[in-house]
Amino acid sequence: MSTKVGYFWTPHGAEHSLDAPRLRNAVEQAARDLGKEPDLVFLHNPEHSLRDPDRRARDALAHACAALEEATAKGMCGAWGVASWDPSPLSGLVDSGAPRPSVLMVRAGLLVGVRTLVAADALAVAWDLHDNMLWGMSPFGGSTNASVWDRVDPRIFLRDSDGASRVQAVFRASYHVPQVRAVAVGTDEPAHLSELVSALACEVDERAIREYRKLLSSRQLVQPA
Repeated sequence: MSTKVGYFWTPHGAEHSLDAPRLRNAVEQAARDLGKEPDLVFLHNPEHSLRDPDRRARDALAHACAALEEATAKGMCGAWGVASWDPSPLSGLVDSGAPRPSVLMVRAGLLVGVRTLVAADALAVAWDLHDNMLWGMSPFGGSTNASVWDRVDPRIFLRDSDGASRVQAVFRASYHVPQVRAVAVGTDEPAHLSELVSALACEVDERAIREYRKLLSSRQLVQPA
């Protein structure tokens, strides 16, 4: 069981904060709300408060990570991680002595831009995280009904696509763009979830994935600054 902390409700709406005491209180509140200590707590979108690559931003990230490290050590959660929608600002803010998350979760899938993919790889290197410590999210770019999946057949990324649906192909390929161990999806539709679980039996054509990433990189190089 996992949850996220980082956004807080105020009379003026939600606000993001990396304040260490607020994060620790949020972890405690999550345990009360869930009725048990969560197995994993994510620091949610830290980049939202870290747009300036200066010493203050480095310290803010380090202190936020230390707060979750302390919460884990005190048994308030089983482990902690970082969930980042846009990891681009983060890799340059990681100090070698800062606490290291157990999991990094980033956007994954065929609709993720090369800038995000490169940034996710750089952040994993900065924190010295292995592939089995990386998770993906939003594999469909928002919806399985997006028109792009009608125009493009993602089954070209499977070695044997017989019997596989386009949704299954998109989901299975998302484990390789970037390379992640797990992919988080919604669980409110049991039939959809069952279809995705079945997709794990499909074998990905890694050569096609490599070619796809090369194409993304080439497109980035020719775009105007």
